[in-house]
Amino acid sequence: MTLLIYLLGWIIFIGGVAWAMMTLHVAQHTIAIVAVILLGIAVATGATRARNRDRS
Repeated sequence: MTLLIYLLGWIIFIGGVAWAMMTLHVAQHTIAIVAVILLGIAVATGATRARNRDRS
């Protein structure tokens, strides 16, 4: 459950970053690349943090 809440926050953050980049007229492929990179970071950090919390 902790991981899902953490990832939901990251998805909202990624959406905000993508929206800001769209308003700045950044190319769509660049927005997609940034979103995928941020999603990868979110999954990696989320899994690490959730695993540490669930052990205790």
